[in-house]
Amino acid sequence: MVNRRSVIGAAVLGGGVVAIGGMAAREFAGGQGTSSARATSGGSLLVPKLYSGERENGIRVFDLNLQRGVSQFFKGIDTPTIGINQSYLGPTLEMRAGETVRMNVSSDLSETATVHWHGFHLPARADGGPHQPIAPGSTWSPSFEVKQRASMFWYHSHAHRRSGPQVYKGLAGAIYVRDDETERLDLPNDYGVDDIPLIVQDRAFNRDGSFAYSTSMHNVMMGMTGDTLLVNGIVDPVFEARSDLLRLRLLNGSNARFYRFGFGDARAFMQIGSDGGLFEQPYRTDNIVLAPGERAQIVVDLSDGRPTSLSADSLETMGMMGGGMGNRGMRDRGDRMGGDMGTNGGRRGGMMDERRRFTVLNIRPAAQRRQVNIIPSQLIALAPIEPETAIKTRRFVLQMGMNMMRGGGFTINGKSMDMQRIDETVKVNTTEIWQIENASMMAHPFHIHDVQFRVLDRDGRQPSPQDTGLKDTVVVAPREVVRVLLRFEDYTDPELPYMYHCHILEHEDAAMMGQFLVKA
Repeated sequence: MVNRRSVIGAAVLGGGVVAIGGMAAREFAGGQGTSSARATSGGSLLVPKLYSGERENGIRVFDLNLQRGVSQFFKGIDTPTIGINQSYLGPTLEMRAGETVRMNVSSDLSETATVHWHGFHLPARADGGPHQPIAPGSTWSPSFEVKQRASMFWYHSHAHRRSGPQVYKGLAGAIYVRDDETERLDLPNDYGVDDIPLIVQDRAFNRDGSFAYSTSMHNVMMGMTGDTLLVNGIVDPVFEARSDLLRLRLLNGSNARFYRFGFGDARAFMQIGSDGGLFEQPYRTDNIVLAPGERAQIVVDLSDGRPTSLSADSLETMGMMGGGMGNRGMRDRGDRMGGDMGTNGGRRGGMMDERRRFTVLNIRPAAQRRQVNIIPSQLIALAPIEPETAIKTRRFVLQMGMNMMRGGGFTINGKSMDMQRIDETVKVNTTEIWQIENASMMAHPFHIHDVQFRVLDRDGRQPSPQDTGLKDTVVVAPREVVRVLLRFEDYTDPELPYMYHCHILEHEDAAMMGQFLVKA
């Protein structure tokens, strides 16, 4: 153990209240005009219900129902939504590493959907991709062993060409995987008290309060974005902290928007983990950038008793705007696209800043708070990166054309997604290097199913601290080359594939996706 101050450093959050949203008490504007409705301002943060399933004959069983509902994001205005076991989003599923789970997923929706267990290592038949459709009125019941390290993962729609609108309307939720090793660490770990999931999503609304989701040429090309931020389905939430240290698990659940997260008073904090688990060492910073699908765990110090806010700057991902886009910020992941790298013609660290700031969460201190915990200097050791063990290097080139509306504009290695075509075949119990090259003019978050991987380098440079953990989604900037190391174990299937794709959901729906088999 080390002294708390030596680990947290200047990461004083202050007070105990976090705010998220950015549209408090003002008119909301969607693509169809402006409504006189006002946002419900300053409401308490809604922490999703923790659902641990039921034990049946040694198996943990989760009963999940995809359903239509009505939600009120603005006072007195009904918004048609979909959710899992509720009107919008779903409960946080809690499971332990090493146990077997069964997911009974039934659907009361009017269209075919899927549920993908994002970040999980599991058989292809249980993956929940486009090859595992759930028709209206039917039930899908995959079973698999939980082989993940402790972290926050998530589940969401992966329906063929319908992921974007279904996630936008609410088909998503968080997953907590726990294990004994992580729980022995002296970290905030009390769900809903000092360990809080934050699902961050931007949305646009029509005059009548309905979601303004559009597949216009612009939205297909750039991805669907909105002008209102929801956090766990709430606009401008407030959280009353009851402990001096607060652990926030951030999920960028937006369809397309990139965010730079930081506190309104520029206080530092510790990032302790990413997509697939904890880092070996906590990383001190004052901002982190998350692309759609990425997660981060941070710990903030509230012991000074001052209120503060967590904010998100929106980042433009189009490289040709403003005279081009460099990729230094993506290479220097330690302060990716921000921080002390300065500005260049309005671009910060490689991505143009839209200069739109959302308040994510307002944090206020409770009158009485728990004693400050101590964070260990070393968290969870990872196996060293050994690229020499790779038996093969595969190359993936991401490209964008101008005929998106015809289904041929987005390609990987010159090909658009075809459900009947297998693009790659890998051998089980082997290690490979995947080289991802972005030949397009905007950044893409590249997600690989089935495996957690390690980032080897960006344009030949060693990964920064934020890139050193286990990942399932990696951002590749325009004209950048990122190499990742993957190990394929346990599961084979001669016919059912896994996916790799851009996690801007409109790009995924427009066929920026490929398929790979793992064979014996």
